[in-house]
Amino acid sequence: MPPQQPAGPTLTEEDRPRRPEVGFRTVAVGVAMGAADIVPGVSGGTVALVLGVYERLLGALARFDSEWLGDLRRGRVAAAWRRVDGPFLITLALGVAIGIKGLAWLMDHLLHHHRSATFAAFFGLIAASGWLVARMASPRGAAQAGRCVALGMLAASLAVWLMSQERMAGSDSLAYTFFSGAVGICAMILPGISGAYLLLMLGKYEQITGIIKGLPAFQSTTDAATLAVFATGCLFGLLAFSRFLKWLLARYWPETMAVLAGFMVGSLYRVWPYQVDTTPAVADFKLKVFEPVWPAVWDAEALARAGIAAGCFVGVLVVDAVARRQERSATVARDLSAGDPTG
Repeated sequence: MPPQQPAGPTLTEEDRPRRPEVGFRTVAVGVAMGAADIVPGVSGGTVALVLGVYERLLGALARFDSEWLGDLRRGRVAAAWRRVDGPFLITLALGVAIGIKGLAWLMDHLLHHHRSATFAAFFGLIAASGWLVARMASPRGAAQAGRCVALGMLAASLAVWLMSQERMAGSDSLAYTFFSGAVGICAMILPGISGAYLLLMLGKYEQITGIIKGLPAFQSTTDAATLAVFATGCLFGLLAFSRFLKWLLARYWPETMAVLAGFMVGSLYRVWPYQVDTTPAVADFKLKVFEPVWPAVWDAEALARAGIAAGCFVGVLVVDAVARRQERSATVARDLSAGDPTG
């Protein structure tokens, strides 16, 4: 987990971005993000935020700007690659691809055959992560704390409202396809909001996934145009929204973190362990509709789900505590080394 930042992170040093070592950990984070995106109602942005790469990801995406284009026009490809933190982005993208393709079968099996237990695990993980993100807000003073609480509650309510909406009929127009791509990709990097679920709600999920499954061939030129426009919308939304989030974090760190925590808490509605399948005839899990319920009887199975959620909640807090202790120890060691005249 990234350290607490009461005054907000320094996100304005555009020309001197941080470049920590890229390696196995970045791939692992990407794998976790990809796996999370498979679960309805869970966002890869949640994983990125909790595992400490969210700011770096936003910073890298925000640097796809006019200066980056200028480097490309002048033939300074290496400088352009460094400016957008290319090694980090490509390594993270590799991990996401591995997570989506490599773990899709596992998540599909768990969701179809152990849905309640899987939802219970994600419920505990997201609940603990939301708590940690809320703690990172560190508001200054009662007034700012009040704003953070109000914004967090509003964001949680909005997330629940979004996830309880009926699916729209959608439209085949290219303008609507572009809009759907921009909105869907924004949700995928926004913690607590599932991009796949928003595409379902917008009525575009089946069409886009159907075209992608048929690649590298296209059934028609219309399919090719649809996918191209959708991808363009995704690119536009990703670059524009990442810059906006980066700006918010730089200027309104406590309030923004409160909103992100609120979205994460609101997403718990979608992974509530006790749900009834109201569409048993639907085979595709993402197209199913579940209704959250309260257990009529707290039998062994219901208690087991609660135990799984509690165990995952505590596990996240323990891992965070260990990481913070190791970080403090490393900081002390660096300070001692810096103060040693012989070192």
